[in-house]
Amino acid sequence: QVQLVESGGGLVQAGGSLRLSCAASGRTFSRYAMGWFRQAPGKEREFVAAISGFGGTTIYADSVKGRFTISRDNAKNTLYLQMNSLKPEDTAVYYCAASTIVTKQRAVYDYWGQGTQVTVSS
Repeated sequence: QVQLVESGGGLVQAGGSLRLSCAASGRTFSRYAMGWFRQAPGKEREFVAAISGFGGTTIYADSVKGRFTISRDNAKNTLYLQMNSLKPEDTAVYYCAASTIVTKQRAVYDYWGQGTQVTVSS
């Protein structure tokens, strides 16, 4: 079992930045690929970014490429999402998740955090 807890969400103006964190339980954090997903009201949960166990591979949704950066610190069992140049359409609940492989497919992720709200005002 993996327990994940997101933090760092909040209210920010368009063009601003936020850094989300996801704290993971256990000693085997590096065995998991990790991903960030987001869900806006009335919308399906969508892929944002993912990273392999040791950080060698990263993938991004086209909508955030060049603005968001996913990273991890395995010594701290923590996943990060640095979000720059935020837009109102980035407003959503952001979730971190753990998977056996790095993928955009949400069905492959086995463990999920509770989410953290990000609101971008215009």
